[in-house]
Amino acid sequence: MNSTTYKERLKKCSSLLEKEGLDALLLAKPANMFYLTGDGRLCSFAIITQDGKVALGVPKTDIEDVRELAVFDHIAGFDDEVGMIHSIAHYFKDFDINKGAVGLEYTFLTQSMMGMLTHPHAKPKEVSVKDCTHIMSELRLVKDKEEIKLIKGAAAAADFGMKAAVESIKSGMTESNVAAEAEYAMREAGAEEFWRTYVCSGPRTNIAHGLPTNRKIQTGDLVMIDIHPIVNGYSADMCRTVCAGKPDEEQQKAYDIYLKAQQETIKKVRSGADIGDLEETLHAVIRDAGHGEHIFGPPIHGVGIEFEEAPLPPGHAFFHGEKEASPLQANVVLAVGNCGLYTGKFGVRVEDTVVVGKEGLEVLTSFRRKLEI
Repeated sequence: MNSTTYKERLKKCSSLLEKEGLDALLLAKPANMFYLTGDGRLCSFAIITQDGKVALGVPKTDIEDVRELAVFDHIAGFDDEVGMIHSIAHYFKDFDINKGAVGLEYTFLTQSMMGMLTHPHAKPKEVSVKDCTHIMSELRLVKDKEEIKLIKGAAAAADFGMKAAVESIKSGMTESNVAAEAEYAMREAGAEEFWRTYVCSGPRTNIAHGLPTNRKIQTGDLVMIDIHPIVNGYSADMCRTVCAGKPDEEQQKAYDIYLKAQQETIKKVRSGADIGDLEETLHAVIRDAGHGEHIFGPPIHGVGIEFEEAPLPPGHAFFHGEKEASPLQANVVLAVGNCGLYTGKFGVRVEDTVVVGKEGLEVLTSFRRKLEI
């Protein structure tokens, strides 16, 4: 990203802070710091003032690295948590913020982190705190051309990873082995890191979040692979279910139902669509096929810096401290298929990353959707 991009983001941020009656943001979530400054790391913070000034606090060992990556007006290094508190206090004083309100990321901060950022030695007594989760979600919701380009890069890495994972599957291989094949291929394709890689097989495909284990895949098992590479700070999300051998009639029928549900939902993704209606479309196909009791989880979520972010369906939004999503805008990026059909004996899921357009969409993840390898 160039400096102009960050100036535009900070300008929009300033407008939202004024609208919400906030004098500044005090951010600790890496994804949010990355969006506004170009760098986000744990054990750091950023203060963004209403007039667009940016101050960073990082471990002193990281200062030179951050200088190379971030856009900021001020930077301070600290040795430990006490130094971090004093750095925050220093910036409040320098920015002359001794009353008013500051935004904190309630859905990211633990109680102990919240206590540290609001410690009497950090925050002035007369400065109140408010949740700024919705502000950051609004800022990050609609992607610009460069962001979409970066997400396409992550989607390409996901395709490489899925191909490697699927082609590696054979009887006797462990779920962990399959995950390793996917992650190695994605790194070779440019991924620096990953959100969690899920690989589950056999009866374990009946669980929603199947972290890989040393379970050995058996002939006839279904294998569910859900991958989330990060390339240049941006993510993609893709899931495929395949069979280690020839699928039986029950497995194939369940897979066909879920794929139909996902594809029917994708057809309805466009600017102005309601995310709750899209959720209902996917669930309705599964219910109408007689599997209403076998649905679990929200089927759609946003994708960007994080593999799961706003917009979210109503119930999921409430759980994550987000406001109810407004009608979709062009250049919002979604993952469609983020739930499954769980029969009790096995589960199936197919998920793709898509970009919302004015009249339709673009599907970014392209690895084949077929149960039989």
